[in-house]
Amino acid sequence: MDLYARVNILDGHAVRLPHGDVNEAIALDDDPVNRAKGWIAKGADRLHIVDLNAAAYGDYKNRDLIASIIKAVDVPVQVGGGIRSQTEVDRVLGMGAWRVVIGTLAIVDQVLFWEMNRRHPHRIVVSLDVTDDFEIVVQGWTERTGEYLEETLINLSSGGAAGFMITEVGRDALEEPPNWDALEMAVGLVEEPVICAGGVRDLDDIAKLITLGKPGRRIAGVVVGREVTAGRFTFDACAAALAAVETPHGPWSRAELDAALTRYGAMVSVDEAEAAHAFVDWLAAQEH
Repeated sequence: MDLYARVNILDGHAVRLPHGDVNEAIALDDDPVNRAKGWIAKGADRLHIVDLNAAAYGDYKNRDLIASIIKAVDVPVQVGGGIRSQTEVDRVLGMGAWRVVIGTLAIVDQVLFWEMNRRHPHRIVVSLDVTDDFEIVVQGWTERTGEYLEETLINLSSGGAAGFMITEVGRDALEEPPNWDALEMAVGLVEEPVICAGGVRDLDDIAKLITLGKPGRRIAGVVVGREVTAGRFTFDACAAALAAVETPHGPWSRAELDAALTRYGAMVSVDEAEAAHAFVDWLAAQEH
């Protein structure tokens, strides 16, 4: 399981949102680049950056700052917030992001979602916000869709999603447990990585996340941030708990292989990267 460190950016600052409302943002660091580096020094495998200005106001003034973070760190970075068009997907991936995260768009315009995945295969993650009865909500938790987690996962998986982030709406992440049933359903339904995005309360929740699913179909990652700043556990302790779990060495899903190829491609020449992609394509063809 990969450990994602969350960096929320608002007006150029790293912030915490106690209740998910940008109007209640609490400043944490005037230098988000420094904060990102600090998470990595503590053991983060990935960064999950959320551009709150873009998400809440359609204001993209933080994009250059996010590009600076991506260049300054040596771990994969996924970026969400205000990514509602092909242009923004192209822009953020062009900045060097490992993956982009979209939410409402994947639900309300699946044709565009499929086209985005055709253009950028295995690079677009879908963030799904669910109610306690698994209904999908959109537009910042304000609109019910009448669509439910099971059918949505199946549809978006077939549409080429690189992975899924699951959050339960209205949940107090520091007081209430993650929606274990929703997470287990997701892991059992799709081969793409499933990430617990809504936060955990403590290390006991981390221990339970590790056991969800079955061998070969486990939770792929967890996003942490405010649990640490609130003093529930240290980042180092969380990283150590995950590191203590034996990591399987295969078989891997196609999404996992493509993610590894992306990381590999950043370290080698174009010719070497293309050769690696060709091998994985050949390997996949042998299964059919």
